[in-house]
Amino acid sequence: MAIFITLAEISLVVLVFSLVNWLVSKIFKQLMKIPLFTNGIGNVKILRRNIRGFLLLACLILCLSIVGINSFLLYRGENLQQYTLSLIRRIPLEFWINLGIGSIQSFGIVILAALLTIIAENLLSFTSTCAKNWEKSTADDDSIDAFFASFTRIITTGIWLLTLVWCTQFFQVPEAITQYLFVLLRIYLIIAMGLLIFKLVAVIIGSLDILSVKYSSPNNLLRFYDRLRNLIPFFKRCLEATIYVFIVTLVVQQIELIANLASWGSRIIQLIAIIFISHVFVELAHLGVEEFLLNNPKMSELQMQRRQTIIPLVQSSTKYIIYFGSGIFILEIINIDPTPILAAAGLVGLAASLGAQNLVNDLVSGFFILFENYYLVGDYIVAGNVEEREVEGFVEAIELRTTRLRHPNGQLQIIRNGNMGSIINYSKNYIYAMVEVRLTYDVELERVYQIIEFIGQQLKADYPEVLEPTQVDGIEEFGEYYLLLGMRTKVKPGNNLYIERLLRKMLKDALYQEGIQIPIRIAE
Repeated sequence: MAIFITLAEISLVVLVFSLVNWLVSKIFKQLMKIPLFTNGIGNVKILRRNIRGFLLLACLILCLSIVGINSFLLYRGENLQQYTLSLIRRIPLEFWINLGIGSIQSFGIVILAALLTIIAENLLSFTSTCAKNWEKSTADDDSIDAFFASFTRIITTGIWLLTLVWCTQFFQVPEAITQYLFVLLRIYLIIAMGLLIFKLVAVIIGSLDILSVKYSSPNNLLRFYDRLRNLIPFFKRCLEATIYVFIVTLVVQQIELIANLASWGSRIIQLIAIIFISHVFVELAHLGVEEFLLNNPKMSELQMQRRQTIIPLVQSSTKYIIYFGSGIFILEIINIDPTPILAAAGLVGLAASLGAQNLVNDLVSGFFILFENYYLVGDYIVAGNVEEREVEGFVEAIELRTTRLRHPNGQLQIIRNGNMGSIINYSKNYIYAMVEVRLTYDVELERVYQIIEFIGQQLKADYPEVLEPTQVDGIEEFGEYYLLLGMRTKVKPGNNLYIERLLRKMLKDALYQEGIQIPIRIAE
């Protein structure tokens, strides 16, 4: 009989530890599905193995203790059955009644939780199917499936955790433990729902993006969507940061020891909102300036060029004003009075301006460049006296302090306006494409003039860049064995190199067909 009692006690201990191990396994399985723990899944598995080993060791020690105690009682001549019954009788009857009622209530709660889990899974599966069938073109099925799978996992895990907390109340567990379990449950739901919002945001933004592209047309406001589409990644980053801060704030509020730090959460969210709104305002301002200045089909090419020149300056000034205002709002949010800082900045700026002669010179020069229209965006210029060398290229941007030139070989040159020196502009109204050709002394010049005139008329007819037909300047040079004939073609600014190359090719082909030779080298 003593052996059966010992086996029963050991079996009860093993059963209890098996149930605890099963519950821990379920909890860790749910944790490894949460994105927050996905990156550290190796550490979670190590922790799970350590807990399992601890439970196994504790179970083994307790079983050995039972065997040892029972053996000691038998050695003393005690009746193990009567000793066990006497221990059981010492436990108040109220405890057994409460244990039985708690077990029945817990069993009922577990059955109810299982039914609720099945209902929730079926309902969310039906909702997922309806969402995928509602508008197949708005988002891919994978993102919808991922969202509803995460939502189902959170709901089921939340139901079982809540069931566990309720069961502890049925067994009259100390109230402090129940409160801590409720706090852990709230923290889990806050983190899980916050991470679920990321998936929801991905689905919503993807759907709105596809719908905006689908329904955009030149006749509605969605025509600007492609221009503002670059804001979507920045919006996602700001929204993710806001959600993280919101999650941390709610979690901190659940912990009384650090609950007073939660007030910083709203301030950080306000800072993120100001940064995002200021960035949006900058993009809208840039778009509005371009629409206001360039959206006029009746503008001449010169007017278009002038407005393209002034646009970067207006956009840059608008950006600085918006960011300056945002900085003032940020200072106020973090409880810093901006008035002394602005006053100090004004004094520092005044002192710096008195010593920054080069800066003032650059600003004044930039003002006169814009005011006098020395050159515009798109002009090809050559500037002298820039560090004792000349720079040339196409004007990409004119700012108050600097000018950006793109050299024909591709390099970007940034020149201070005060160092521009003398300027040669090849893009004012028109420019000549200058071409020279060598001819032998025995050539019939009148025939060559007719060929050039025919080519010039053909260029004028076929290429809108050509303003007037090619004109022969005449003989430029008498060489020892050749004549140098010069010609010019009036073209639009910026097209002279292209027309020069084209004219040389057409001239070479025409002279070859007429049997007129072009000297390749000077005879010895």
